[in-house]
Amino acid sequence: MKQSYQKLMEWLYLACIVLSGTALVVITLIIPLGVFMRYAMNNPLSWPEPASVVMMVMFSFIGGAAVYRANAQIAVEALLKAVGPKAQLGMTWGVHACMALTALFMLGYGVHLCELTWYNTMAEFPDLRVGVVYMPIPVGGLLTFLFLVEKAWIGDPPKTDVMYSDQAAELE
Repeated sequence: MKQSYQKLMEWLYLACIVLSGTALVVITLIIPLGVFMRYAMNNPLSWPEPASVVMMVMFSFIGGAAVYRANAQIAVEALLKAVGPKAQLGMTWGVHACMALTALFMLGYGVHLCELTWYNTMAEFPDLRVGVVYMPIPVGGLLTFLFLVEKAWIGDPPKTDVMYSDQAAELE
């Protein structure tokens, strides 16, 4: 069961990376387009900025879950390394508890936010519900919680995981 769960988390991680990477590429393309149209063509577009905000919400929350699984977040490890093994274990479980509370907060209040704003629309995209725009918040909370369960139950992913495939190559 642990192996199946870990494989599912690997696929979810990959999906997070693809979604957040795609959002980043879209942002990178549409912001210069908006600037070009405004200043070079003197014909400003109304949609690049709000579209980039929508993409940034997805990039931040979905990508944040992937960052958590990859242990790529900013962490202060000096204190953890300065204490004994029992204190390290207690501190690690304390961090897991704080992350669980954060992820569950994102999930619960994110769903509430989506419900509250479901019938609102964006002026630039009248067919796009604001609740859909905020959907990455509860999804990111759920994904972070699932990745947390993996860490607490199984431990870090094995070195064969796709997460480690982008490590820098060592030069001679």
